[in-house]
Amino acid sequence: MAIIASAPGLAADAASETGVQHAGAGDPVAGKLKSDSERCQECHGQDGNAEDSRIPKHAGQFAGYLVKQLQDFQSGARRHEIMVKMAADLTPADMADIAAYFAGQPVMHGRLEHENPRAKSLFESGDPARELASCESCHGKNGKGRVENGVVYPVIGGQNRLYLRRQLLNWKLGERKNSTEAVMNQVAKALADDEIEALVDYVSGL
Repeated sequence: MAIIASAPGLAADAASETGVQHAGAGDPVAGKLKSDSERCQECHGQDGNAEDSRIPKHAGQFAGYLVKQLQDFQSGARRHEIMVKMAADLTPADMADIAAYFAGQPVMHGRLEHENPRAKSLFESGDPARELASCESCHGKNGKGRVENGVVYPVIGGQNRLYLRRQLLNWKLGERKNSTEAVMNQVAKALADDEIEALVDYVSGL
């Protein structure tokens, strides 16, 4: 009985911790105003659901991940002609507030148009023969992200299709290198082009 009685409290604590990890330390009310005045919403959508498939959705993304990307655009660790300019004048408080606003939106989601057993297997189980880790082992069930040992693994399930494809190709070609311990470069290099296409279709539909 004691175990059963304590379970709801434990679940509430876990949910609260997850919520804090998701939103970060920023002010989402200020972030809504800043994301509008800084023109983030023009491309990424008022609610973080960019309509252009080439542009990433931010809805429900982990705030820590969004802040890191903005920092990387500022420092040059990540390159993008438009985003480097957009991030240039943002203060740490601006970044935290904008990230908190988008993190507080309902988490992005997609719609699977058809089954793809190979992509599902790669996503959930990887390929032990190639020592290829599953996407799920880092990005969580249905790709909805998680935080472990201080590392933020972003939401990818439901992300825009063309954006996902471009990032996987950038990782594979070494044009993007800002993942922890270059893990995404290693993963992408191990994927064949047809596997990337299959995964992009699958993950964008989650």
